[in-house]
Amino acid sequence: MEIKLFLKIHPADNVYVALQDLPTGFEVVEEDGNSFFLKQAVAAKHKFNLRPLRQHEEVYMYGVLVGKVLEDTPEGSLLHTHNLRHAAESFQLGTRKLAWPKPDITAIKDKTFQGYHRSNGTVGTANYWLVIPLVFCENRNINILKEALNEKLGYVLKSKDYSREVDQLLAAYQSGADIATVNFADTAVGEPVKTIFPQVDGIKFLNHEMGCGGTRMDSDALCGLLAGYIVHPNVAGATVLSLGCQHAQASILREEIAKRDANFDKPLYIFEQQVEGTEKELMQKALKATFAGLVQANQLKREPAPLSKLCVGLECGGSDGFSGISANPALGYLSDMLVQLDSAMILAEFPELCGVEQELSDRCETEELAEKFMTLMRQYNAKAEADGSGFYANPSPGNIRDGLITDAIKSAGAAKKGGSSPVKDVVDYPELANRPGLNLLCTPGNDVESTTAEVAAGANIVLFTTGLGTPTGNPIAPVIKLATNTKLFEKMPDIIDINCGTIIEGTESIEQAAHRILAELIAVASGEKKTKATLLGQDDFIPWRRGVSL
Repeated sequence: MEIKLFLKIHPADNVYVALQDLPTGFEVVEEDGNSFFLKQAVAAKHKFNLRPLRQHEEVYMYGVLVGKVLEDTPEGSLLHTHNLRHAAESFQLGTRKLAWPKPDITAIKDKTFQGYHRSNGTVGTANYWLVIPLVFCENRNINILKEALNEKLGYVLKSKDYSREVDQLLAAYQSGADIATVNFADTAVGEPVKTIFPQVDGIKFLNHEMGCGGTRMDSDALCGLLAGYIVHPNVAGATVLSLGCQHAQASILREEIAKRDANFDKPLYIFEQQVEGTEKELMQKALKATFAGLVQANQLKREPAPLSKLCVGLECGGSDGFSGISANPALGYLSDMLVQLDSAMILAEFPELCGVEQELSDRCETEELAEKFMTLMRQYNAKAEADGSGFYANPSPGNIRDGLITDAIKSAGAAKKGGSSPVKDVVDYPELANRPGLNLLCTPGNDVESTTAEVAAGANIVLFTTGLGTPTGNPIAPVIKLATNTKLFEKMPDIIDINCGTIIEGTESIEQAAHRILAELIAVASGEKKTKATLLGQDDFIPWRRGVSL
């Protein structure tokens, strides 16, 4: 394939993306033979305009409005914060646009994965036991249970222990040696201890800082989120510790579980400290119940399941100027393939859909769904603005440094993860979003809050793209991380699973990358391969307080 130096993403765009560092004076020769010279050096991932722009004139990328220039801007100028501000199209209820280019799925239609089949028809890509506090007051007791159970049962990763490095530093200090000269010995990454229960992937402890002291809306949402984890196909059962007097009551948790699974039949043990009395009584009962649950969970085994039993979370974090033209479109192509097999796909992070509301609302199967999506977007942005911010403030310093200058630029690229299929459902946090097809889930743009919510909504595996590098995982769902560029993949191989920089380099097409990602996804879903996040024990879990989080 031809290696390109710059790219015009959509025919309607009036900017190019630099695919490699371009120097001042570089001659840009367009397909129609027109040429011009760069006024400034443009680093890879950044943008430059292909014709002169007058002050306040609109800038288009991905075929949508992404900003307006702050001053007259000659052709070939670097577009950055000094001369570009956020702008996005308004949106309203439009006509249904449900026709879409369906990719060929002949090669994958009969593929399966090895999963854990649950009585309600869902299939897990893993098999975990949960230990959960209903309120932050129980975090200490949860930690005590963790210390008592994990090491004895073989659920400790050696990679998390850096005590040998400390021993080396102590020895150097005590001998008077220069600390800077200490060379640490290599240790195995994610080397597991032999476990007592081989069919149980682990015990996960979901500590958090909520449950009381906040609003009733927050505590109710917490119960819904925790219920999503308990009914999750990757979970065999749960032990829950409650203090007793907090807002997040056990009765509310049970109601939320019933909403998600009316015939819920997993082992669920709930203990209230104010009922049990002493800590000893509480902990001994919790240990007995948890051990009995593990014995039961260990009886399950993986069996073949169709790909329709996958519910895939589509996530991005630490995004860069290549995200929207490499890894995200590859996920979009994969999404369109899996949708045809009746898999469920979840596209979240509503602050990062700003500017593409019209397209997504038009793709909603019904006007009711379109109205719901637009209402959630307007309410979220209005809340952010009322608190002194707005979606326009979403891009982080790292995003901006690597080419995502406005939220609309970031959003237009982020939305590519959702492919082009019709939207089957629009779901508010923290409800289930596991309907076959593409689901839109209202979450923040915050990586961990959003991933936490996607898994609660039913995602039994998550595909996470990053251009800058993000050490993020989830306690119960495998998180496969994809680099948007080869430099990142080679720089941070300990946290990245797949390289999509091949698309930028022209050695692989988006379609080819999508098929490669699918092969990895099936291997991970089948337990044949562990993600880097799993090997590193990256069990990130942050419930969303329903305030402004961009």
